[in-house]
Amino acid sequence: MENADARQSDGEQDGFARLWNHRPPVPIQTSPVFSWPPAPIKVLRWFAVRWINIAENTILVGLAIVCWFWFQPPMEEAKQFAVGWIAQIYLRNLILMVVVPGGLHLFFYSARRQGQRLKYDPKDLKAKSRAFTFNSQVLDNMFWTLASGVTFWTAFEVLMFWAMANGYAPFLLWSQNPVWFVALFLLTPIWISFHFYWIHRLLHWPPLYRMAHALHHRNTNVGPWSGLSMHPVEHVLFFSSVLIHWIVAAHPIHIMFQMQHQALTAATSHTGFEGVLVNDKNRLALGTFHHQLHHRFFECNYGNLDVPWDKWFGSFHDGTSQAHKKMKQRRRISES
Repeated sequence: MENADARQSDGEQDGFARLWNHRPPVPIQTSPVFSWPPAPIKVLRWFAVRWINIAENTILVGLAIVCWFWFQPPMEEAKQFAVGWIAQIYLRNLILMVVVPGGLHLFFYSARRQGQRLKYDPKDLKAKSRAFTFNSQVLDNMFWTLASGVTFWTAFEVLMFWAMANGYAPFLLWSQNPVWFVALFLLTPIWISFHFYWIHRLLHWPPLYRMAHALHHRNTNVGPWSGLSMHPVEHVLFFSSVLIHWIVAAHPIHIMFQMQHQALTAATSHTGFEGVLVNDKNRLALGTFHHQLHHRFFECNYGNLDVPWDKWFGSFHDGTSQAHKKMKQRRRISES
């Protein structure tokens, strides 16, 4: 009997592994920042991977600085709502959103420059399906990303710049506290992670899921345009993390970094590939297997890896066959 159970378990494990064209090293590791006992060396390594060399966070800080000095209207103009400066911000965000997911889609899916290497799901994106607006996954994702996503991204930025220009939200200058100025960049991804988990759990509440979040979950297999393909209600909740800066002082550069982090990493994290290969080495980490699992199985990995809420609340899938078996057991119990 034990041998029969073992064979069944092995079969389940092999079945899970066969779902994927590429499965990165597992178990997936969460941030050591919140581990106990403290592990300072691991914490330093965690931050180094995310901030040193070619890393998304570093690129986004640089992008926010460039936008502030060359593509941001003067704060004096932001004291009054006016078409001119608002349109400038909208155009900037629209260009960024076309370039990033559009470029990634062109590289990975149109030109197929990496083929299937580092691609998680062996299946291609759906070219024809009635589940999607315009019967096309890519056109559906592009429409909701550009029509709704860029609009609400811009609206939140405009609100914050107007509030800061008029003194309703605190304005942080480098000269006031350079240490806190830098620390805010490091803390922002952690705050985004904290906020995202709870908003995401709320969106899986059945009434909100049916009304809004189901649109995003049309994508069981994801591509770069899938990340910000959301219902307008979800966009409002998703971008609302920036409202913390009505209380926590920040500079407009921090606002742009936070908003660009949410909007643009939504595209990179849904790329469907683990990263960009250069000379057969992954030189830029992109899509996370952790979130790919959420899109495939829905009832796991509601947050991301910076704050391990899923571990603490029992919804973590670490990418192993054993974790998949436990998730199926949880489903059977909840459905019984």
